[in-house]
Amino acid sequence: MNEELLHCAWLSACFLALFGVGELLYYVFHVNAEFTRKLSHIGTGILTMLFPVFFTSHWYVLLMCSSFAVLLVLSIRYGFLQSINAVERETVGSICYPLSVYIAFLVYAWQGDILTFYVPILVLAIADPMAAFVGKTWPWKPFHLFGQSKTIAGSMAFAVTAFFVVFSLVYPIWVFQNFSTNYLFLIIGLAVWSSIIEAISAKGWDNLTIPLGVLSYLILFPL
Repeated sequence: MNEELLHCAWLSACFLALFGVGELLYYVFHVNAEFTRKLSHIGTGILTMLFPVFFTSHWYVLLMCSSFAVLLVLSIRYGFLQSINAVERETVGSICYPLSVYIAFLVYAWQGDILTFYVPILVLAIADPMAAFVGKTWPWKPFHLFGQSKTIAGSMAFAVTAFFVVFSLVYPIWVFQNFSTNYLFLIIGLAVWSSIIEAISAKGWDNLTIPLGVLSYLILFPL
């Protein structure tokens, strides 16, 4: 069997195991769906970090992402995967997520710059849940946009987390290059820009708009 197909099978099993853990926590331990959804959100982002390692062709990534998009659509239609879907708000985030992963990988395959994959996916996977956690735990300065409530505290948490995520990714590159403070300003700009996108996105569309916004920034201002 083709080696990349084997990687597809192995990674698919890992994703299904992640969903299985979420279902176990939701049904057996009665963990709130908001938490299990965020667990799947972060875990999915971490697992997708293996895509550039295991795949050279974007077609295999398309196969995986489209398969899981279909699975998630069916889960909404037929009421399974409640650890992801049983949230009170209306959201299309779970369906947007695999689309974002594929677009980021496609840009990486086109540009040849690994940061165009890792940066948007990790910012989405880590900074977005952090914003939700901080915003609900310390709801400082709430505001309403497009029928959804968010907070300045959550947006600030997103920006700070995004900064450290990106800094941790690019710092090893700087070790082998001449460091410039311009890089820090670029990362600050990226963190602020992505936090604004998150703040104005509603109903789960941030799972698509955040990666697209980060990708646009990286294309205009490469790190």
